Amino acid sequence: MADGALQVRVVSPDRIVFEGEASAVSAPAWDGYVGILRGHAPMLTLIGSGEMTIDRLGGGTDSFFVAAGVLKVERDKVTLLTEYAGDEPPEEIPAEAIVFADGG
Repeated sequence: MADGALQVRVVSPDRIVFEGEASAVSAPAWDGYVGILRGHAPMLTLIGSGEMTIDRLGGGTDSFFVAAGVLKVERDKVTLLTEYAGDEPPEEIPAEAIVFADGG
Protein backbone atom coordinates (compact mmCIF):
# COMPACT_ATOMS: atom_id res chain seq x y z
CA MET A 1 0.00 0.00 0.00
CA ALA A 2 1.33 3.45 -0.91
CA ASP A 3 2.11 5.99 1.81
CA GLY A 4 -0.97 8.03 2.67
CA ALA A 5 -3.31 5.53 1.03
CA LEU A 6 -6.56 4.01 2.14
CA GLN A 7 -7.37 0.49 0.93
CA VAL A 8 -10.98 0.71 -0.27
CA ARG A 9 -13.35 -2.07 -1.24
CA VAL A 10 -17.00 -1.61 -2.21
CA VAL A 11 -19.05 -4.77 -2.66
CA SER A 12 -22.65 -5.24 -3.81
CA PRO A 13 -24.49 -8.58 -3.98
CA ASP A 14 -23.61 -9.09 -7.65
CA ARG A 15 -20.07 -7.66 -7.98
CA ILE A 16 -17.06 -5.89 -6.55
CA VAL A 17 -17.83 -2.28 -7.45
CA PHE A 18 -14.45 -0.80 -6.49
CA GLU A 19 -11.21 -2.17 -5.09
CA GLY A 20 -8.09 -0.06 -4.84
CA GLU A 21 -6.20 2.73 -3.13
CA ALA A 22 -7.61 6.16 -2.36
CA SER A 23 -6.73 9.35 -0.53
CA ALA A 24 -10.28 10.02 0.73
CA VAL A 25 -13.76 8.49 0.84
CA SER A 26 -17.14 10.13 1.39
CA ALA A 27 -20.24 8.02 2.00
CA PRO A 28 -23.87 8.56 3.06
CA ALA A 29 -24.30 7.22 6.60
CA TRP A 30 -27.84 7.02 8.04
CA ASP A 31 -27.27 10.19 10.08
CA GLY A 32 -25.34 12.23 7.50
CA TYR A 33 -22.29 11.99 5.29
CA VAL A 34 -19.04 10.62 6.68
CA GLY A 35 -15.61 11.57 5.36
CA ILE A 36 -12.68 9.21 5.79
CA LEU A 37 -8.97 9.97 5.51
CA ARG A 38 -5.90 7.95 6.44
CA GLY A 39 -5.63 7.52 10.22
CA HIS A 40 -9.43 7.58 10.75
CA ALA A 41 -10.59 6.00 14.01
CA PRO A 42 -12.10 2.52 13.73
CA MET A 43 -15.77 2.79 12.85
CA LEU A 44 -18.79 0.73 11.88
CA THR A 45 -21.87 2.55 10.55
CA LEU A 46 -25.06 1.88 8.62
CA ILE A 47 -25.21 3.33 5.12
CA GLY A 48 -28.25 5.14 3.79
CA SER A 49 -28.94 6.15 0.20
CA GLY A 50 -26.86 8.70 -1.63
CA GLU A 51 -23.70 9.44 -3.58
CA MET A 52 -20.39 7.87 -2.55
CA THR A 53 -17.13 9.38 -3.76
CA ILE A 54 -13.65 7.90 -3.77
CA ASP A 55 -10.72 10.23 -4.41
CA ARG A 56 -8.00 8.19 -6.09
CA LEU A 57 -4.33 8.64 -5.29
CA GLY A 58 -2.73 10.85 -7.90
CA GLY A 59 -6.02 12.45 -8.91
CA GLY A 60 -9.39 11.49 -10.24
CA THR A 61 -12.60 10.68 -8.45
CA ASP A 62 -14.93 7.71 -8.74
CA SER A 63 -18.54 8.47 -7.90
CA PHE A 64 -21.58 6.22 -7.70
CA PHE A 65 -24.82 5.90 -5.81
CA VAL A 66 -25.28 3.43 -2.97
CA ALA A 67 -28.37 2.31 -1.07
CA ALA A 68 -28.46 0.47 2.24
CA GLY A 69 -25.47 -1.29 3.72
CA VAL A 70 -22.66 -1.24 6.24
CA LEU A 71 -19.37 0.66 6.21
CA LYS A 72 -16.36 -0.46 8.25
CA VAL A 73 -13.12 1.47 8.81
CA GLU A 74 -10.17 -0.26 10.45
CA ARG A 75 -6.42 0.36 10.08
CA ASP A 76 -6.73 2.48 6.92
CA LYS A 77 -8.99 -0.11 5.29
CA VAL A 78 -12.47 0.96 4.24
CA THR A 79 -15.00 -1.73 3.38
CA LEU A 80 -18.53 -0.96 2.23
CA LEU A 81 -21.06 -3.76 1.78
CA THR A 82 -24.13 -2.37 0.04
CA GLU A 83 -27.41 -3.66 -1.32
CA TYR A 84 -26.98 -1.46 -4.41
CA ALA A 85 -24.19 0.50 -6.11
CA GLY A 86 -24.60 2.03 -9.55
CA ASP A 87 -24.82 5.10 -11.75
CA GLU A 88 -28.49 5.88 -11.07
CA PRO A 89 -29.47 8.07 -8.12
CA PRO A 90 -31.42 6.23 -5.39
CA GLU A 91 -34.75 7.82 -6.32
CA GLU A 92 -34.43 6.29 -9.81
CA ILE A 93 -33.58 2.79 -8.58
CA PRO A 94 -36.39 0.31 -9.26
CA ALA A 95 -37.80 -0.94 -5.95
CA GLU A 96 -37.22 -4.55 -6.99
CA ALA A 97 -33.46 -3.85 -7.31
CA ILE A 98 -33.09 -3.31 -3.56
CA VAL A 99 -33.43 -6.17 -1.09
CA PHE A 100 -33.61 -5.10 2.54
CA ALA A 101 -32.40 -7.12 5.50
CA ASP A 102 -35.96 -7.59 6.76
CA GLY A 103 -37.00 -9.05 3.40
CA GLY A 104 -39.13 -6.01 2.54
